Amino acid sequence: MLSTKSGSAQSNSTPSTSARSRTMGPVDWMARGLAGLLLVATSACAGPGAVPTAAGAGVRPGVTAAPATASAGTDSAPLDPDTTPGVGVPGVGAPHQLPAFASKALEVLATLPVKGRAPKTGYSREQFGPAWSDVDHNGCDTRNDVLRRDLTALALRPGTRDCVVLSGVLADPYTAAAINFLRGNATSTAVQIDHVVALSDAWQKGAQQLSPAQRLSFANDPLNLLAVDGPANQSKSDGDAATWLPPNKSYRCNYVARQISVKSVYGLWVTQAEHDAMARVLSDCPDALAPTNQQASAPGQAAQAPPAQQPAPAQVQMAPAPAAPAAVTYANCAAVRAAGAAPIHVGQPGYSGKLDGDGDGVGCE
Repeated sequence: MLSTKSGSAQSNSTPSTSARSRTMGPVDWMARGLAGLLLVATSACAGPGAVPTAAGAGVRPGVTAAPATASAGTDSAPLDPDTTPGVGVPGVGAPHQLPAFASKALEVLATLPVKGRAPKTGYSREQFGPAWSDVDHNGCDTRNDVLRRDLTALALRPGTRDCVVLSGVLADPYTAAAINFLRGNATSTAVQIDHVVALSDAWQKGAQQLSPAQRLSFANDPLNLLAVDGPANQSKSDGDAATWLPPNKSYRCNYVARQISVKSVYGLWVTQAEHDAMARVLSDCPDALAPTNQQASAPGQAAQAPPAQQPAPAQVQMAPAPAAPAAVTYANCAAVRAAGAAPIHVGQPGYSGKLDGDGDGVGCE
């Protein structure tokens, strides 16, 4: 009985030699031959240096992906655009008035709503209109407007009506370094235009509710724009005051105060962490003023700045030279200092926006 079962089991599980030879017919040999040819062809295509991955794909050694040109969250606006996008939407402008002249940044911060960050869903650079549009209708794109405002020793391209900046020197507020700017595909990134309140941050803190025209204004508002060191701008990405501050600590008060002004003008909120970070920075400079865009607010400046807020007469008398006549103009701050009129305040003869880089109403500080 046992030998019969054992023999039966062996007979069922192990085919005989004649059975194997019957199953390996001509068709089987042809199939094996084709498989071998395919294997050889595949190895030849992969090349001698192919390295198999876990999925079986070959990657040649030494070949790497091109590095990203910008970190996540930074603007994708082109550097040095050759054309100036027009403004095709009516009603461009901020939804709220600028902070009153000489308002303290801490006081304006107290008026900003404190909320959680909204989802980033739906955000794209295009939500803020064409990059570097000519919002002020001066015939020049916003990037070149800011370069002309923030750089010195300018060289301008002939035939552009003093619009296109070819070269200049930036006293970078973020790093305190002097940076030479030279327009070109390989050189323009040294100086970038930063949205002080990043577009992505704004989108998550109220800009979703702004109209397209108001978002276009936000992206091109000189109050929210600074020419800065390119690597520092990339490092900032879309961070707020809770996650990024300028390496130049002496500029942090001005930086935070400007963010507060921008958020106030466009009705944006701050997170609790952001509010607390701003308050900590301003605790070292409690009298820091919330900057205003003098150029944008000039028509209403008289109503915003009562006479009591103008510089006291004693401050004017401290200048070593008498005040310049009403018709005087100054080419730059060096001329203002040579005339003994520095610092020069808004409303004084010879004051102009080009002398007031931070827009706080006091030029050539």
